[in-house]
Order: sequence, then structure tokens, then C-alpha cells
Amino acid sequence: MSQDFEPKNIIVTGGCGFIGSNFVHHVVREHPGVHVTVLDKLTYAGNPENIAGLPEDRVELVVGDICDAELLERIVPGHDAIVHYAAESHNDNSIANPEPFLRTNVEGTYQLLEACRKFDVRYHHVSTDEVYGDLALDDPARFTEETPYRPSSPYSSTKASSDLLVRAWHRTFGVRATISNCSNNYGPYQHVEKFIPRQITNILDGQRPKLYGDGKNVRDWIHTEDHSSAVWTILTKGVLGETYLIGADGERDNLTVLRDILTVMGKDPDDFDWVRDRPGHDRRYAIDSSKLRRELGWKPVHTDFQKGLEQTIAWYTEHEDWWRPAKGATEAKYRAQGQ
Repeated sequence: MSQDFEPKNIIVTGGCGFIGSNFVHHVVREHPGVHVTVLDKLTYAGNPENIAGLPEDRVELVVGDICDAELLERIVPGHDAIVHYAAESHNDNSIANPEPFLRTNVEGTYQLLEACRKFDVRYHHVSTDEVYGDLALDDPARFTEETPYRPSSPYSSTKASSDLLVRAWHRTFGVRATISNCSNNYGPYQHVEKFIPRQITNILDGQRPKLYGDGKNVRDWIHTEDHSSAVWTILTKGVLGETYLIGADGERDNLTVLRDILTVMGKDPDDFDWVRDRPGHDRRYAIDSSKLRRELGWKPVHTDFQKGLEQTIAWYTEHEDWWRPAKGATEAKYRAQGQ
């Protein structure tokens, strides 16, 4: 049975990254009695500007590595829960060099679970729908909590491994844990290496957007604010040991999304370049989030993808100082890969 849990002191790993920082903003805004300790290594994807301006009495930044057991020994006691967002998450990077993905996503999860076991701290594990592999474009099915794992890339295989660790530590050691697997997020603070912000910033930069392969790959998009509210719901109402899929019924193929971006930004919808496809590129993701909605009463708010896309484009247009420093190096790396 679900039993409400009311944390007052939480650690958010990766809280300076895209999805993690949006969760920190959500908690500060919606749950005024909660203090957040952000633990972030500040790799290229972690930007302290993402949480700048949040009240210092509510949010504390600890710069450190989730693999650092001694650091965890110092900071975990006194907290009610860890919400684990920190991850190496870019598929192309995992193909070029899988090693950091194994270290952060597998070893890091192990160290966090051990700290939760030692200090009896609740744990929520943020994962991805990519652990399930992909679906055929004409398959009417969607991923559910019962779908077998079939990861395609080094990234998704390390996330699948971390999910299995969580399940084992819950069953064997009684760690109070829940897992969520979410579809593709979009919204503010997303690194320019990712699909939607890459296209938006290319257009703002006077460059033609780039599209992998045939553009028919389908992703199930969810606004990051809806992801944040879902994670909070699972953390506070979820049944221990259970997995919940988070999705907002936002299936769209990459070509449609790119043309929507071009249209909103006043460009010809065919004004882009086709580039070499990613090896092992999954064809379609689709989430069935009915368990989360039915059992915990959650539902998405940002269900108008077009409106959410317009808001996201406006954010990047207004925050060039945020994305500009990373843009040149990101595009140089893509050019070297023929993408």
C-alpha cells in the first residue's frame, strides 16, 4: 500500500543538470518546507547557473562525485531522501567512450544505494524509457512497467544496470526505494547537445538545423515540469520497491518536431540538413503511464506540445548568454562525427 512520505531534507544528485535543476526549482516553488542539498560534479552538463538565484536557506550546492564514498558518508546523514538524477546521458558520447557511463551510472548508483542502506535514507531512482530498447514504428504497443529490458546503447545499458541494482538493494537489503522511467524531456536549461535545443540554437545562430537518418524516429515528449511533479508524487506517495513509468502521451517523430521548430521560428519547414544516422538508433519510444495516473493520481499539465515548444523556443531566445558558451564546442564535436 501507498503511504504518504513527507521529506524535509533531500539530496538531489545532478541538481545542476537539465532535469535535476528543473526538479530543484519545482521543489523550491511548490514545497516551501523542504530543504534541498544539490550534489553535482559540475561536468560539462552541470551548470551552477541553472540553480542561481534560488534562496540560499533552501538550496545548498555541494560540488562532488556520487562515486566518492567518503563524501557521501559526510553529507547523507540528516537527510530524509536522495533523488538520484545524476547520470551520463548522451547516446553519442556513450558510443564514443562508454567508460564514464559505467562509472557514473553504475558505480555511482551503487555508492548511493550503500549510503542509503547505511543511514536508512529513502531513495528515488530517476531512469529512462531507453532501458526497454525500442518499438517498431507500426507497433500499437507502448512500454509498461512489465516490458522486458532490451537496451541498445552503452548509455541505456548502464541505466538498465543501475535499475537492477536498485531492485536488488531493495529486495536483499530492504533499502526504501522507488524507480521511475521517463520519456524524452524538453524545456529550459537543456544542454545544446540535445535534439530540441540543438535545433533551436542552430536557427538562432544562423545555422541550418541537422536531422539524423530519415527523421522517422519517434520520441514520446514530456515537459520537464511534468516530469518533476511526477517524481515528487512517486517520492512522497509511491509504493516501496515499485517502478512507475512517466509519460504525457507526446509521441512525435523527429522530422515533425524539427519542422514545428522551424515554423514557429519563422523559417521554411524544409530548411535543414540531413546528416548521418547514429549507430543503433532506436526507432520508437512510447510510454504507458496509466499505473502512475491510476494508483498515485498524477497527471501531466503541459499536454499542448506546440505551446510547450513555443515557450521553450522563447526561453532559448531570451537566454543566449546561458547557451552560447557551450555552442561552439558542441557543434565542432558533431561535425567531427559527420553529424
